[in-house]
Amino acid sequence: MIPEGRDGGRGWRAVVAALAFAMAGLIIHALFSSGFGRIARPAEEAPPPLAVAPPETRLGGDQANVRPASAEPTRGSDSRGGVLAVISDDFWLTYLPAGLERSGGGVIEPEPGVKGGWARFAAAGRFVEAQVEHGMVAVDWQSYRSRVTLLDARDTTVRGRPAAVGRHPNGGRMIVWLERVGTGAWIRVSDSLSGELLAVAASVKAPVGD
Repeated sequence: MIPEGRDGGRGWRAVVAALAFAMAGLIIHALFSSGFGRIARPAEEAPPPLAVAPPETRLGGDQANVRPASAEPTRGSDSRGGVLAVISDDFWLTYLPAGLERSGGGVIEPEPGVKGGWARFAAAGRFVEAQVEHGMVAVDWQSYRSRVTLLDARDTTVRGRPAAVGRHPNGGRMIVWLERVGTGAWIRVSDSLSGELLAVAASVKAPVGD
């Protein structure tokens, strides 16, 4: 027969062992649940972004014919966009009626102390002529106005500058104005382009004082 005291000690040891086993199981479960011991997988690389075609190539058709717009201005171009019709090194037009091509022009020195340039753009009987003069001949509006003969002239303005418009003695319409003190200009167009005269004059760019 087992003594009572010795048997009670065995019972407590059994209880302690069971508790220890249970605690070990809980710890192992917690470790695996947290991912401890797992081999980390390398992060998947994100796929490269899709290349987006420029708008002009998404319209369909023959993409081989799509060309980027030129970064250089067109001198004497016949379109409204990107025109640079040079009259002199500091005076040019940014609009010409469609279809015109440069047919003449160059530097002028009509008299001592006067400098400038001129240009002509023409096609199929239509033309635009322009001239700019620098010097004492354009010291004020009245002195410059007297250099140009206009028929049926009337006063007007070009971009806020004093001007006169009328008929040229040899045909066509003409406008003359004082761009600034020391600089005068005129533009002549064929009768067929008389409705474009003011638009051409308004397109003038002259950086100093513009």
